[in-house]
Amino acid sequence: MQTAIPQPPKWQIYLAFAAIYVIWGSTYLGIRFTNESIPPFLMSGMRFVIAGSCLYLYARIVNKAPAPTWPNIKAAAMVGFLLILIGNGGVAYAELTIPSSIAALLIATSPVWFVLLGWLFFGNARPNSKVISGLVLGLAGMVVLIGPGQLTGHALDMLGLGIIVFSTIGWTVGSLYSSVSKTLAPPLIHTALQMLAGGIFLLLMATLRGEVANFHVEQVSLKSWLAFGYLIVFGSLVGFNAYSWLIRVVPPSQASTYAYVNPLVAVILGWLFGGEAITWQMLLAGAFILPGVILILRAKAKNPKPEVVPEEVT
Repeated sequence: MQTAIPQPPKWQIYLAFAAIYVIWGSTYLGIRFTNESIPPFLMSGMRFVIAGSCLYLYARIVNKAPAPTWPNIKAAAMVGFLLILIGNGGVAYAELTIPSSIAALLIATSPVWFVLLGWLFFGNARPNSKVISGLVLGLAGMVVLIGPGQLTGHALDMLGLGIIVFSTIGWTVGSLYSSVSKTLAPPLIHTALQMLAGGIFLLLMATLRGEVANFHVEQVSLKSWLAFGYLIVFGSLVGFNAYSWLIRVVPPSQASTYAYVNPLVAVILGWLFGGEAITWQMLLAGAFILPGVILILRAKAKNPKPEVVPEEVT
């Protein structure tokens, strides 16, 4: 049984919110920078194997966590396959052709998929009128964003857009599976195991795609190395652990507000540092998606039934 955490000082809560708002919003641009000279599946695989190994050693040595059982490992492998390989690996691959800001906007629809798939397949509550309104707005925003490029004058890569949508659905299924699995290890160990398992799956995918054989470390740019280190330290270790702590000390619906703050951060950073344009099509899509997500999250906050909260590691 998990021990309750005493209510921490407000400044610690604010700092954790700042971490998931800014850090997770910045990881989309970080992935784009690593993609410039490191293949996407290889980069993501190395990132999560390193982060998962560090977290596992910390949990076992510092926190004295017990060793995982075989059922713990199997459950973490399933979650790692869905969250890390499909969810994160798919986004990294799609960002070869899709701007990081647009990827973040599409991923902001994750609460839409949580409501729909949780209701249809995992026994969650039927959506009420406010949630349905949020679903309609969120899906309308997706249609605007991935539709033909009449508003921008040029079409986006449809395969990349489709991969991001598929990755978001994979992430949702993995998170929902975590919420009903009875064989998960304690939180830190489970997080480390899913990172390790997902990282191994990503490295296998990188090998199958020829990324390992064709990779030349001397060709990696300094910018890609710096972004890679940032993703490991801040995106995986600091950001995810800040979120894991936050959802234990504040209502989950408050913690999940990152779902509509991250895209704003990603769009601004992509414009400032990545040379990405802010188009009317993006603004129009955001005007549908973000209010829709807010409606869903606020409706869930008033629902006494326990929530499933998206825990996306970007």
